[in-house]
Amino acid sequence: MDELRVALIADDDEFFRIALAFILKNELGFQTVVEARSLDEAIDELSERGSFELALFDLQMPGMESAASLAGVRDVHPHLKIGVVSASSRRADILAALAAGINGYVPKGLGARDLANAIRAIIEGRVFVPPSITDRSSRDDEKSEATSIPDKAADQVGRTLASLTPRQREVLSLLVRGLSNKEIARQLKLGEGTIKIHLAALFRSLQVRNRQEAAVAGARLLADPDVGRPSPAGRPT
Repeated sequence: MDELRVALIADDDEFFRIALAFILKNELGFQTVVEARSLDEAIDELSERGSFELALFDLQMPGMESAASLAGVRDVHPHLKIGVVSASSRRADILAALAAGINGYVPKGLGARDLANAIRAIIEGRVFVPPSITDRSSRDDEKSEATSIPDKAADQVGRTLASLTPRQREVLSLLVRGLSNKEIARQLKLGEGTIKIHLAALFRSLQVRNRQEAAVAGARLLADPDVGRPSPAGRPT
């Protein structure tokens, strides 16, 4: 008997999820398509069910700060085919997604047949990127936009913390308090696999290698009175 093929769609647009699920089932042979409306929901689904072949993410859904948010998913699920299906065609978004380790970046504006072919390429192990990645005008526009941004060295602490999702801030707060993965999972009512994904993303965002370094960096971030703090979590029971 053939193994059941399962895909995940993470997008807060219900109608797009329905359309994409139809393509996955009727054009690409998936028997089961699991849907999520936010990054946290998607991470929970991936952690609770280890049989996913493909996961497709939108960049504009709740919890998704940028394509870099997918780096933790890639770290914990190295063999999962991961694609971004987004309305954005900005070269910076495409490059950020590729840097996070995804297998392809698919524009939402594609027709049904082209969309299916792009996802098929991802499934087959090829890296799919839209033609706009080589568009000179888009590079020039983003260069102009970049020159208007203030000095990147300013307010680095605030930007680092702001780049974390609310869930990642909660995990970081509990990590700083010395809780184990199991204790953090119990505190937040999540699976340990979900916590591992959030920690992997935190390590990348904080540019640290382990829990100890993350705790030190997190303590400095959370101690800054000028930076928005995560909501204080209750003490473990």
